[in-house]
Amino acid sequence: MSFEITAAQTEQYRSNILLLSQQKMSYLRATCQEESVVGRTFYGERIGATAGQDIEERHGDTPLISTPHSRRRGSMVDWDWSDRIDEMDKIKMIIDPQSTYVQNAIAAANRRIDKHVYGALGGAAAAGQSGGTTINNYDAGECRLVDADGTVATAGSNHTLVATETALTIAKLLTCKQLLDEGDIDPERQRHLATNPYNINQMLNTTEVKNADYNTVKALAQGQINTFMAFNFIMLQNYQDAIKGHLVDSPIETADTAVECYAWAQGAVKLGVGKEIQTSVDILPTKRYSVQVYMRHSFGAVRVEGPAVVEISLKKK
Repeated sequence: MSFEITAAQTEQYRSNILLLSQQKMSYLRATCQEESVVGRTFYGERIGATAGQDIEERHGDTPLISTPHSRRRGSMVDWDWSDRIDEMDKIKMIIDPQSTYVQNAIAAANRRIDKHVYGALGGAAAAGQSGGTTINNYDAGECRLVDADGTVATAGSNHTLVATETALTIAKLLTCKQLLDEGDIDPERQRHLATNPYNINQMLNTTEVKNADYNTVKALAQGQINTFMAFNFIMLQNYQDAIKGHLVDSPIETADTAVECYAWAQGAVKLGVGKEIQTSVDILPTKRYSVQVYMRHSFGAVRVEGPAVVEISLKKK
């Protein structure tokens, strides 16, 4: 079956079928380093920093400086989506919803990719030669954590319960920047911060963001904040169900009061691509010639550089 439709048909579908508001694009994929994968798992190879030595004699032995190697293992997750359009229903509807079904499926596929990346930012990472060692994001030498009141958790410690959760502020943003800087993260790498609409709004209401004397980007005039203090802001929704939202509640704070948000540097997560989003639209003779819209992909993500990620709990609403 051909999937070519004319521009006139596209306009007709658009005027007759409303695709309800939802996240349609992947917001987090572009922040990752990608690798094509064949197999169930993939590895992010890592090389640590080294130091040379001063030459203090002539004709001395050439030094051997061992370069530290390590790796992180990611696992692929296969995913698919399918729905059918009954030929007799199409007659009753007058319009053909096929193209809208495809758009809906692609949006779901992109949100699933973001779920992988978000999970990798704060989840446990498999390390070691075969990935047999579990590295929690709060382990010493891995990510740094900021509690919901703005206090920096001790290195190697998980979040602690606080009396009052607070929203994103300039001070908290500076804390995230400092933690990334202390991790010796290259300032040339783009830095990102993902949070929810409430915290974006709180930032928009700060003097430093809305005043042109502080901020060359006129955020309030645009109604959004894209970049500030070298961070690229990404707005994600609070998790609601398997269909909508990514930001999960902080497991330490009282339920529904704080969400886990992240500040990180470009490439801190590796995204394995086993199969790109693939769409198929077919007629099923055994199902009374219904049209089936089918989509599948295979992705996986793993955090490959812990110090390049800061987990910050923020007031939810």
